[in-house]
Amino acid sequence: MSTQMYLAYDYPLLSVFWNFLWIMWFILLFRIIVDIFRDDELSGWAKAGWLLFVILLPFLGVLVYVIARGKNMGRREVTQARAQQEAFDSYIRQTAAGGISSVDELAKLSEIRARGDITDDEFRRAKELVLSGHGPSSGSGTATSGH
Repeated sequence: MSTQMYLAYDYPLLSVFWNFLWIMWFILLFRIIVDIFRDDELSGWAKAGWLLFVILLPFLGVLVYVIARGKNMGRREVTQARAQQEAFDSYIRQTAAGGISSVDELAKLSEIRARGDITDDEFRRAKELVLSGHGPSSGSGTATSGH
């Protein structure tokens, strides 16, 4: 009985493979837990039951969950990603449509007047345009006086 026993650490590539499988299993476990909470169709008791099943019997729970609800799990993830993208696009459109506020335009006009690039009369006309919602006139931002 002098046979030598080989363990997983005797084969480094096998050890890497097992570590990879463990990491993938934990990723799947956490994605399932997130999906349980994300699903609006499940009642509170159903969520609690699935969560207990996945935590108390992790290997069996993950396997059963993927078999029973895996297809819809992907659909829920895609739906959430689309909703996030639409919210982001909406925010960008809303922000871009706002442009420069009238307060910012008035502050810039004040700086231009303080530098002496426009006269008080030009400042007053540009200010009236900004406050009326038409924006500054095209020539008010340039130096037109010979100061």
